Amino acid sequence: MANMVVISTSAVPAHVRGALTRWMVEPRAGLYVGTLSARVREELWDIVQATLGEGSAVCIHPADNEQRFLVRTAGPQRREVVDWGGLQFVTMNPVEEEQVPIPEGW
Repeated sequence: MANMVVISTSAVPAHVRGALTRWMVEPRAGLYVGTLSARVREELWDIVQATLGEGSAVCIHPADNEQRFLVRTAGPQRREVVDWGGLQFVTMNPVEEEQVPIPEGW
């Protein structure tokens, strides 16, 4: 049975975008929505993960769990999905700020 899948990408190569648009619609740049079978979803996600380059991606799809959906990420993310007792929560990764030396006398 096919289910709605949402994939959001950032800074991915053009061929990844092309692969996604063969199966999904792109209502906004980098946001893909479609009704896919589990097999097609897994194949697309494998392509996205393998060819991200410097980009990042998030996939949200229905799952048989308490929340009724699953969030998967690939590439560097500011937000991290953490599984806690079968529930997924989002935590923020700290921003790595450039260390600026403090002048003497401050």
